[in-house]
Amino acid sequence: MLRVLAVDDEEPALAELMYLLRADARVGQVEGATDATGALRRIGRALESGPDAEDAFDVLFLDIRMAGLTGLDVARLLAGFARPPLIVFVTAHEDFAVQAFDLKAVDYLLKPVRKERLAEAVSRVAEQLAVIRRSGDHAPADRTPAGGTDRVRTVGAEGVPNAGADRIPVELGGVVRLLAVADITYAEAQGDYARLHTPDGSHLVRIPLATLEERWEPYGFVRIHRSHLVALHRIDELRLDGGGMSVRIGGAQLAVSRRHASRVRELLVRRAGN
Repeated sequence: MLRVLAVDDEEPALAELMYLLRADARVGQVEGATDATGALRRIGRALESGPDAEDAFDVLFLDIRMAGLTGLDVARLLAGFARPPLIVFVTAHEDFAVQAFDLKAVDYLLKPVRKERLAEAVSRVAEQLAVIRRSGDHAPADRTPAGGTDRVRTVGAEGVPNAGADRIPVELGGVVRLLAVADITYAEAQGDYARLHTPDGSHLVRIPLATLEERWEPYGFVRIHRSHLVALHRIDELRLDGGGMSVRIGGAQLAVSRRHASRVRELLVRRAGN
């Protein structure tokens, strides 16, 4: 049975969350705190008592925007302990998803919390705890490193790191999911945001295209224009027309700027040679 501490500085939201948690048969103990400082005191006492003590917590369901210390601040402080509880963030704001997964959050729930979505988060917590207990280590598994994407890399037949293990959080229907970078065909700049295109649709993320270019270059992504970053292996066709250059990716025809044309041509020729 899970031992839960729910933290939210809005009492009605906290009461609703605790009610939903108590309705889940896998949750045995639910306590609440209305501020981060009080929550840290209770967690500190629990950590001193050890993971098997009666007042210990397995997981925190933690709001992000609170007066004083934020939920992200709490998570950073707890990261310094040897055996911190797992963390599920519960927030009305999707902007913090990258930071949340960087802090190894098990899940990221958007308010208002639906019963079915909460049940899914509880399942993930239970699965994570089972892995930890089997390994004999109470520290959370390394889910997502710095920058919000999984940097674990494998090398393919052509010596290029495989992006299959790299993931980025995206919002879909009010739920934050981890999208595999291997599924992304190209990214399109939209101000301080980027729209990630896949064969099944697109997702808007609050990350500048320049940042994605730096992170994903080792995975075979190349800048072809100030507005587009493409997966080199997803290019179906290179077109030369009247001195201009473009590439076709699925049903999209994307212009290649003169600044990037020679590098794109060189990379494609090298790839064809391999």
